[in-house]
Amino acid sequence: MRGVIWKNQNKITAGLLAVYLFTLTWIIVFKMQFSFQGLPDFREINLIPFAGSANINNQIDFNEIIYNVLAFIPFGIYISMLKPIWSFLKKIAVIAGVSLLFEVLQFLFAIGASDITDFMGNTLGGIIGVGVYIVFCKLFSTKANKILNVLASIGTICIVALLLLLIYLRISGVIIYKVS
Repeated sequence: MRGVIWKNQNKITAGLLAVYLFTLTWIIVFKMQFSFQGLPDFREINLIPFAGSANINNQIDFNEIIYNVLAFIPFGIYISMLKPIWSFLKKIAVIAGVSLLFEVLQFLFAIGASDITDFMGNTLGGIIGVGVYIVFCKLFSTKANKILNVLASIGTICIVALLLLLIYLRISGVIIYKVS
């Protein structure tokens, strides 16, 4: 019986991960655009940490860094839920690999800046996510995945609703934004 429940939880987690990765790809790679014409047409690479995050006053824009960290926390949680027996290093390698893939795709298709700071922030977010999973396992033992799936489902519904609202507002012309 316990094995059946675990398999069902894994299916839910895998589905949530798929929605998460689809949304993350649409945000990072496709810049929330519906056509290729709306994508930026520039190629830039920054290999100096925090250099690409500076604004005109030579101050670091921490908002972008924080968003990158926050965006990858769920990935660390999902990987840990689906692959609990993987080592910490293997989980982080997958997280860093996906982050690197996003940065390389932006460079290859000339759809934005590839930035080492983004890579570092994304990877840090994934590490935090793995840590969150470890804490949940310590606190809730065998119910950790079930609790995290409920929280992730609520979060996914909220994010999808927000994205649909943004899409509606954009299509209706209420908001117009320019991707940098």
